[in-house]
Amino acid sequence: MSIVFANTNEMSHEEWLQARTRGIGGSDASVVLGLNKYKTPFELWLEKTGQVLPEDSQSEAAYFGTLLEDLVAKEFEKRSGKKVRKRNAMFRHPEHEFILANIDRFIVGEKAILECKTASAFLAKEWEGNEIPEAYIVQVQHYLGVLGPEYKKGYFAVLIGGQKFIWKEIERDDELIEMIFQAEIDFWNNHVLANQPPALDGSSAAEQFLAERFAKAEEEKAIPLKAEFKDKIERYLELKKLIKELENEKDAIENQIKFELKDATYGFVGGYQAEWKQHKRNQVDSKKLKTEFPEIYAKVVKPVNYRKFAINQI
Repeated sequence: MSIVFANTNEMSHEEWLQARTRGIGGSDASVVLGLNKYKTPFELWLEKTGQVLPEDSQSEAAYFGTLLEDLVAKEFEKRSGKKVRKRNAMFRHPEHEFILANIDRFIVGEKAILECKTASAFLAKEWEGNEIPEAYIVQVQHYLGVLGPEYKKGYFAVLIGGQKFIWKEIERDDELIEMIFQAEIDFWNNHVLANQPPALDGSSAAEQFLAERFAKAEEEKAIPLKAEFKDKIERYLELKKLIKELENEKDAIENQIKFELKDATYGFVGGYQAEWKQHKRNQVDSKKLKTEFPEIYAKVVKPVNYRKFAINQI
């Protein structure tokens, strides 16, 4: 049996975002499991430990997704013949108070829930046939787990590209729910509460974290690296070489297309448009500024301290 964690009826958007930092919600579940395309576990850890503000997406897609939620729910009622209701509450797991759930809608007369989604037309393939994106499956199973074993089913109502509506259902999967909760418990206890970051990834958030946490280097300090880093370094160098080869191949193709375009701005072939467009921008000639206006240059120049990473073979 789930417990109401907070009443959201009179909660401001900022208060709602803050409440989410006090636990792991359904949209966080796929991040913890490494299944989210838009956020990494490290970025989520920064949010939950208060090192960055919770994400409040201002994108058009997020804005209209929220705006259209009620419309999508009503369309689901028309097409499915089911009735839904909204509860202005945030729920929590009865045993783990940090496992939270914000349910879009409950199905009337059925122990089931509805998740409302809007998707770009470019993502239509993710919903074809019996397909449901992994991140959303995990989200709904997380919700069913929080609500308790009596909740057996979840529904999705999806508006795709603003003009195609589909709805699907999935059964409760207790094995998956257990996997999700074990991963979330580990993340919360061993990373959030322990203030220990999960494995560093290639995100800009991880890069910024390292740059700020270890901004200054001790000039002559040297340490032995663990043996495992020999393999990592060799893989790093291998990837660096591969990226350079791929960049060269990409640049060669780009130059070939430019040569074919010559003085044309656009070129078309087989459903693709190539574009080599004229642009103009203002750019400061720093060398001329330094030579002809040294006093102004001295006032505007800004020294930047940073650490440069490199691998050299001894």
